[in-house]
Amino acid sequence: MKILVIGSGGREHAIVWRLAQEDPAREIICAPGNAGIESLARCVKIAADDTEGLTLLAERERPDLAIIGPEIPLALGLTDALEERGHRVFGPNKKCAQLEASKSFTKAFLARHGIPTADYREYTDADALRADIGIFGFPMVLKADGLAAGKGVIIAEDRNTAEAAVDELMVSRAFGGAGDKVVVEELLRGTEASVLCFVDGSAIVPMESAQDYKRIGDGDTGPNTGGMGNYSPSLLFDEAMELRVAEDILLPTLEGFLQDGLDFRGVLFVGLMLTESGPKVIEFNNRFGDPETQVVLPRLKTDLSEIMLAVTEDRLADTEIEWDDELKTVCVVMAAGGYPGDYRKGDSIHGLDEAPDGVTVFHAGTAKNEAGEIVTSGGRVLGVVGRGKTHEEARTHAYEGVSKISFDKASYRNDIGVVYNSETI
Repeated sequence: MKILVIGSGGREHAIVWRLAQEDPAREIICAPGNAGIESLARCVKIAADDTEGLTLLAERERPDLAIIGPEIPLALGLTDALEERGHRVFGPNKKCAQLEASKSFTKAFLARHGIPTADYREYTDADALRADIGIFGFPMVLKADGLAAGKGVIIAEDRNTAEAAVDELMVSRAFGGAGDKVVVEELLRGTEASVLCFVDGSAIVPMESAQDYKRIGDGDTGPNTGGMGNYSPSLLFDEAMELRVAEDILLPTLEGFLQDGLDFRGVLFVGLMLTESGPKVIEFNNRFGDPETQVVLPRLKTDLSEIMLAVTEDRLADTEIEWDDELKTVCVVMAAGGYPGDYRKGDSIHGLDEAPDGVTVFHAGTAKNEAGEIVTSGGRVLGVVGRGKTHEEARTHAYEGVSKISFDKASYRNDIGVVYNSETI
């Protein structure tokens, strides 16, 4: 079986790692890949947003399955382009990809189908938004409508910071066209959790729960990032909460897809806030989360490739998916200094071959320089995953792994795995 994986981050490394574990003889191609993926797959240097180049690659290689990892190629319609040429694709089409590519599209979907979420309004004019500053009180949540690599959310504590946020999003256009429209939401208070779900035309099946840490600093402080760490299963996501999420959010979402003609096939990431009044949706993503993937896939016992094939063939409901309930995982993200703002690239990474037992290191923003050294090439550089029979054992292993690795101005949170009743977004 030949598999093509699109992407270059920690999520894609975890997917490739899982696929290679299932069958070491399997041929895996990754475009463009990274320095860690190179040891497991044949990497082809075609960018994930090069729809034409990737389509030509698929035509040449004729994979049995194409897996699209990141959000950008999904939003650009890569699934549609590949399916038109007869390829089997795991990943939603362009119409469904609006659920991540446009926050206003998702908010309207949630409201239309009565799915719990924060109250909101949307704006395309900066002056109109300035006139409504404080409409839901403070802190005020402002979100760039389009894709912004997980960083287009600003939580303004007061009027002055809200006005600065309007300028950043809509005037100086810090996130480009993503800020042409801004969604303003009420602040949800509670604890954040994530649920990834396999979805085909007739079924939605949640994976094991995970808990993300979005902000850059310890204690959930500082600006939002693409995610600074994660653990699975969530210590706050018990059976009662699982049932409520399924009844109040997942099943109405599937029904909404059917009613709206959204033929979603792939992974739906549901970002949740566990509030006093119950779980509410923060966001939808159209793919495996990063770094959720790094903590969830090690706990999967069923072959990932078989599940993905079932999704493409509309037989997910008949597929038994098993998880390792005895295994706990914690992922600590090591980031480049300055992230999520400007950051350095090209710094040598040391200690990658010194990871202790119970630790797997997934590459996110890495490359090889001319000398063949592995160097930093992105904001989030590595995801260090610790495994254990208990949550604390997994956490200890993760930080033991972090202690072995170094690169100039490396940064990471020291509290991944600590449970906060925080007001994260």
